[in-house]
Amino acid sequence: MDLVELANSQWGVVARRQLEAVGVTPAMVKARLARGSLTRLHRGVYVVGHRRLAPQGHALAAVLAAGPGAALSHRSAAWLHELAPLRWGRIDVTTSTRAQSTSTYRVHRAPALTADDLTTVDDIPLTSLPRTVVDLAAVLSQDRLASVLAEAERRRLLDLHALEAAIERTRTRTGPGHARLRAVLAEHAAHGVQLDRSALERRFLGLTAEAGLPRPRLNHRVLRFEVDAVWPRERVAVELDGWAFHRHRRAFQRDREKGNALSAAGWTVLRFTHHDVAERPAAVATQLRRVLDGR
Repeated sequence: MDLVELANSQWGVVARRQLEAVGVTPAMVKARLARGSLTRLHRGVYVVGHRRLAPQGHALAAVLAAGPGAALSHRSAAWLHELAPLRWGRIDVTTSTRAQSTSTYRVHRAPALTADDLTTVDDIPLTSLPRTVVDLAAVLSQDRLASVLAEAERRRLLDLHALEAAIERTRTRTGPGHARLRAVLAEHAAHGVQLDRSALERRFLGLTAEAGLPRPRLNHRVLRFEVDAVWPRERVAVELDGWAFHRHRRAFQRDREKGNALSAAGWTVLRFTHHDVAERPAAVATQLRRVLDGR
């Protein structure tokens, strides 16, 4: 792989150690810096060519600057996992090296990340979603943490077993993070809220079967949207809300757009919460029957 291919595969940024690996000597680096074909972004990290970096380029540059084994983490990882909006500020990275924070990125020190704690999105190393949630618990308020979990659940990304395993792997941590995360999970459990999306869908299917209603199609695509449950012939769509509150603003907006588009196309759209399905099944069944019968 030559320098151009390397840069193109890494959002336009490269580390000095990578330059050396493709045969670019220190003298050649100095010459390229002088003529502007390389631009120093961080110590030992360069932009190739005269390109304007995308947010992913800045994120990967911070990871490269933090050294081998580093990964995007905390708020920055939440953004790449699409659990939180992009906020321009210092980029969060986690590493076991002695890398120091700068005005551009913030270094979080941790033992070497295990394979279960790592993943890749857009060719950028970052903490896995469960590890990201655990890390966020140390830096977010309880309300903001609940919002992130709500978005993960809404997008069917949350795996409680994996989250528990991530908590266990970081059990020696000090600080309020674990207690805060446990409080969020306990609060929602107390309200009867299921974090496991498939459990809510199974319960909804059971409700329709017990009521003698036609079986809906689950996670069916209508227009450009994935809808939780649909009866295509009757043009009835149901959205199931696993979390009763603290919905993320971006998720809320997407839900409104989906509902409006379906309604405009002649669909009847109903929304039911976990509480509705678990505690008011007869009322839900009655409403569904009326809509399906066209009354």
